[in-house]
Amino acid sequence: MKFKQNISIINALMRITCGFTLLTWAMTKMVKKPWKNQSYIFVVMLSAMKIGEGILRYCPVVDAMENGQNLMTNEPKQGHVSNQSDHY
Repeated sequence: MKFKQNISIINALMRITCGFTLLTWAMTKMVKKPWKNQSYIFVVMLSAMKIGEGILRYCPVVDAMENGQNLMTNEPKQGHVSNQSDHY
């Protein structure tokens, strides 16, 4: 399945940078005291997700929000022309 890129290059670079920063921070905390707190695993998973979003330039949350906006405004999908013959 191919995804349409839905975030800009600047947004992607920011996601990659913040993802690697959080990943590094959480990994150093886990290496120092692995028995202390298991919530760092959650931070590692979130930061890895942000890195993946940046590399692919696709964010499922942005895609869901855009699709939700299209449903809320009742706009026809792109490429579909609505006319009277569609209703009969």
